[in-house]
Amino acid sequence: MRNVSEIIEQYLKQTLQQSPDGVIEIQRNELADQFNCVPSQINYVISTRFTLEKGYIVESKRGGGGYIRIQRIELQSHGAVMDHIFQTIGTHMDQLASEGLLYQLEEGGFITSREAALMKAAITREVLILKLPLRDEIRARILKAMLISLLSK
Repeated sequence: MRNVSEIIEQYLKQTLQQSPDGVIEIQRNELADQFNCVPSQINYVISTRFTLEKGYIVESKRGGGGYIRIQRIELQSHGAVMDHIFQTIGTHMDQLASEGLLYQLEEGGFITSREAALMKAAITREVLILKLPLRDEIRARILKAMLISLLSK
């Protein structure tokens, strides 16, 4: 049985897919009422599952007429994906950001779930037993090399 966070995440993703412009605006309290949960549960789902690393821009306006706007960043072309990889990875990359990038590429259909799992396994802190910042530098180099090799034509 799925938990409430997974159900809310799926609902928001489906709503985003149905949106013609790839943007949705939600009222946190209304969504909490709809899923019979506390508003902080909505905050948790949005802050952990709709991050920039995972390909989303989240904007919020507090107050009486406040809203949360979620926009999916679309990587349309192969060139845009490669540009995004180079901009996102840089010279250092922590584990959370690298997993977010792999999630985004998998969601976009650019890599398979198996490829993502293999790359995650190779770049975890349990495998890269090095002190920071060297670990994040090595992770960035490995991830960039794997993705360039995999996505180059």
